[in-house]
Amino acid sequence: MKELIESLARKAGNTLMKHFRQDWALLKERSTAKEAATKYDKEVDRLIVEKIKRHYPHHSLLTEESGFLQGDPDWLWIVDSLDGTGNFANFNPFFSVCLALVHKNELLLGAIYAPAIDEFYFAEKGQGAYLNGVKIQVSDVSDLSQSYIFYCEGGDRNRGRTGKLLHKVYPQVTDIRKLGSAGLETAWVAAGKGEAYFTTKISPWDVAPGILLVQEAVGRVSDFQGNPWKPQTGDLLFSNGKLHEKILSLLSSG
Repeated sequence: MKELIESLARKAGNTLMKHFRQDWALLKERSTAKEAATKYDKEVDRLIVEKIKRHYPHHSLLTEESGFLQGDPDWLWIVDSLDGTGNFANFNPFFSVCLALVHKNELLLGAIYAPAIDEFYFAEKGQGAYLNGVKIQVSDVSDLSQSYIFYCEGGDRNRGRTGKLLHKVYPQVTDIRKLGSAGLETAWVAAGKGEAYFTTKISPWDVAPGILLVQEAVGRVSDFQGNPWKPQTGDLLFSNGKLHEKILSLLSSG
């Protein structure tokens, strides 16, 4: 299974790179570029689903493009074939392939591959988190005023609410940054490139592998009330652990 998830992520990423910065129509249709790029999401989604079904025909799948495909309830693959579609459409290299395997409601394996910047993240439950084969760990920053925070609104369309959350957090930290790929934002917390990432109404395929990565990198993940992640959870905070409660206190009333 470890070999399959890595080969799937790399093959999917290589397929995306064949199209990256090749479709100039996406730039000309900037207002609808994200929607236009979904043809590449779907192409890669089909590739991943077919490979998983070939190896594990009885497993369940949950993908952004195909929805839920019922199978054995003990085994669930969670797939985002192109996380950061808007970036991909606008020739921005911050996009990724996100894959996770859940066994009996526990995250077992996670992979995030950002082919344009050559970053392959992998985590196995109880075995640590890795970037390009090198073990990674969250940062040790414990002072909120010295922290860098990643943020995205996930699926939330209420800009009034997300604006209020940003207003609470931004004055307390060094900076807030938005990459445009939840996969990379979670992975960068795991790698210590930032201290935390918060998001609202996020879909499980955007964050499932990143949850395992951050946990295996000795970080912490919860909803805004401090509860453990569940696939239906929308609001999530990923952190190095040291700043978790401080940031939760800012987010919990949002």
